[in-house]
Amino acid sequence: MTMNDHLFGLRLFLRVARKGSFSAAGREMNIPQPTVSRVISQLEKEVGAALLIRTTRAVSLTEAGSDFMARLEPILAALEEAEQAARGDGELRGILRVGLSSSLAIRAVVPRLPVFLQRHPELKVELLMDDQRQDLVTEGVDVALRFGSLPDSNALAKRIGSTPRVIAAAPSYLARAGAPRLPADLATHSVIVGPSIAGHVWSFRHEGTVFSVRVDGKLSVSVNEVSTVAAVAGLGIVSMSLAGCLKEIEDGSLVRILSEWDMGTIELNAVFAAGRAAKPSARAFADFLIEELDGPVLMAAR
Repeated sequence: MTMNDHLFGLRLFLRVARKGSFSAAGREMNIPQPTVSRVISQLEKEVGAALLIRTTRAVSLTEAGSDFMARLEPILAALEEAEQAARGDGELRGILRVGLSSSLAIRAVVPRLPVFLQRHPELKVELLMDDQRQDLVTEGVDVALRFGSLPDSNALAKRIGSTPRVIAAAPSYLARAGAPRLPADLATHSVIVGPSIAGHVWSFRHEGTVFSVRVDGKLSVSVNEVSTVAAVAGLGIVSMSLAGCLKEIEDGSLVRILSEWDMGTIELNAVFAAGRAAKPSARAFADFLIEELDGPVLMAAR
């Protein structure tokens, strides 16, 4: 295997590992599936270890393959940056994998993607949508957009901005159950428990006083966007970022409640895998979001 062939094999291995499929990786790179299989087998022979487990349904990493991938990604990222610097044209190429919640993708990122991709026509973007926090290394995420605090102090992060936390409910729910006048009233209301950090305990601040109330309801969901839909349907009171329900508040399908009580703000950060040099495209994407998302709902970092 020549040096060029070996480098191609390494890049192909990453695509197979991320896609979990020889055929999917082949389609993405315009290579027949038998060629993908042959190149990967040759790579495993060169490495001297089985990197992938093949089944009729999927392809997964062996323990050696997972370790190999974790060590390989920063090397290829650094190579990509070196190639871009050598070209001197500032053009971003390759594939950018972005991890984010479905709500953020739908409401903020996807509507702005055309501008970013027009600036970088040689770049492809993969959106990996999950309201739970992904493992950046094992899932091959180049940059993750995360609301809330960052417990992993080893991660490389860049602050994108912040958005107020609010609570809201549908007019139909308020007509049926009445509007809470104080945070304590929420204890007798039905709330929609979503995946946000608020959980079952909601905290408020008013004129220097902090008050927390335990809430509960008949519905729990694992996706923030579903929380908004459920609230519009009248299933209860929801707590989320203003960015996640602004459209519904503006069109009247949701009504803000207890707005004089401050629930604080939620930070949005771009997070890069710990120990990895951020890809140029990942850094450019974070800078683009700071530029594009600046406004009263999502206040950009400066």
